[in-house]
Amino acid sequence: MQLWNTLSKEELQEKLRASGLSYVTISFYHYAKIENPPLFRDHLFQMWSKLDVVGRTYVAPEGINAQIGVPVANLDLFRNELYEIDFLDGIRLNIAVDESEAEFPFLKLKIKVRGKILADGLSDQSFDVTNKGKHLSAEEFNKLTDDPDTILIDFRNHYESEVGYFKGAITPDVDTFRESLPFIEDEYLKGNEDKNIVMYCTGGIRCEKASAWYKHRGFQNVHQLEGGIINYANQCKAKGIENKYIGKNFVFDERRAERISEDIIAVCHQCGSPADTHTNCANDGCHLLFIQCDSCKDKFENCCSQTCTDTIHLPEEEQKAMRKGKSVSNKIFKKGRSEKLPFQSNSRKPLSLVETNSDTA
Repeated sequence: MQLWNTLSKEELQEKLRASGLSYVTISFYHYAKIENPPLFRDHLFQMWSKLDVVGRTYVAPEGINAQIGVPVANLDLFRNELYEIDFLDGIRLNIAVDESEAEFPFLKLKIKVRGKILADGLSDQSFDVTNKGKHLSAEEFNKLTDDPDTILIDFRNHYESEVGYFKGAITPDVDTFRESLPFIEDEYLKGNEDKNIVMYCTGGIRCEKASAWYKHRGFQNVHQLEGGIINYANQCKAKGIENKYIGKNFVFDERRAERISEDIIAVCHQCGSPADTHTNCANDGCHLLFIQCDSCKDKFENCCSQTCTDTIHLPEEEQKAMRKGKSVSNKIFKKGRSEKLPFQSNSRKPLSLVETNSDTA
């Protein structure tokens, strides 16, 4: 059996449309010792291919991190087969809050072996990632974050918190998880050892490692939102709990985000009007990820600048010649910080310095 994809994006889209399958977006992670990650990777690929699963999964000696789309018709079988794997038996599956942002969350199945499932920049061999902080349910989270002796910290990157965050949270201006660990300790935790530290992220994986790291560093009152924003939103819906999250939850699939509340807290990076929809620049030589309103989307034809709009109308061979030998990864991952954008995301003040409208929040 072939253990990788060879189809183009267009062929994958046509294949999914022709299948008539309806997908549900699922994410899960688990820190566990995996003796042979390549063998485990191949086992997953064969098992999930038969179920028409699509999505992105990382396998490493420290565990597994999965963001996938599972056909609704195969969901029970997928869950049963997953739970037959000893260390994944009963693992919580985070179900997407909002499936409306994209036709398909993923186009293909991609499972990669990595050194770590979450790049952290840590080299301390005595660090035990399984010695994590206390998990909080949505109800417990709401109660503890009402306590004035609590520090609430967003463990996501700047472009994620730009479109959504919890009321009262500190939203550090960072680009990566590895950058956030020392930055948050130095800027927010030192001197607050007696406070309740509560952290959250998209689905829980970053907080799982961060809470364990800060416990390793000597902090005692460390807590994390169980299952992250995704599980929190689902719990609030199911149990009628007050939702303290404002705006969208950024996700790393074709949807880009799922709406948690109707509040729009960000602005278009091109004109400054209220907007919270992320776009990848249509110029294949750019693909910058930025926020774009509908008006600018029409004006610039899904591009981040007039230069890129002009470029996509050039003959394809000329565009290829312009791209030859150039890498755009640095531009892609600037994510709203590009000099091309008049309203850059790094011009936004930290949340703790911004007045929020309690009537809409």
